[in-house]
Amino acid sequence: MTNLEIVKERLYKTNASLVVLYKNGECKEYYHKRVEDIVAILKENQDALNGAIIADKVIGKVAGSLLTVAKVEAIYADTISEFAIPVLEENNIKCEYKQKVDFIQNNDKTGMCPMENRFKDEVDLMNIYDYFVK
Repeated sequence: MTNLEIVKERLYKTNASLVVLYKNGECKEYYHKRVEDIVAILKENQDALNGAIIADKVIGKVAGSLLTVAKVEAIYADTISEFAIPVLEENNIKCEYKQKVDFIQNNDKTGMCPMENRFKDEVDLMNIYDYFVK
C-alpha cells in the first residue's frame, strides 16, 4: 500500500477532514472545516508539511496554494476544484481525487466559497500563503 493510499484510507475510516502523514512517519487526523487545520499547522511550524502526504475532504485554490508553498509531496482530495488543479500540476505535486468541481461552494451551497472567489485569479501563491499564515 502506498503512502497516499494509507492517508486516503485513514481519511475515510476516521471521518477526519484532513489526514497528514508527516515526513517523520507520524500520521495524524484533523477535524476542522475549510483550511483551519492547514493554517494552524503552518502557523505553528512553517516547515511541518514539507514532504508530507495529505488526504483532505476538499481542496480548493486556497488549500492547494497553502500546501504547495508548504512543499507537500502528494495530495488526495475527495473533492477538488478546477482552480486548485493547475496550482498543483504546475508545481509537480502528485494529486489524486475522487471528484472534480468547477469551484468550492460556500457553506450555504448558494455560490462560490468567499476565499476561493477572492483568490481564484491570484497567480502569486505567496500572497495567498501570507494572507493566511503570516
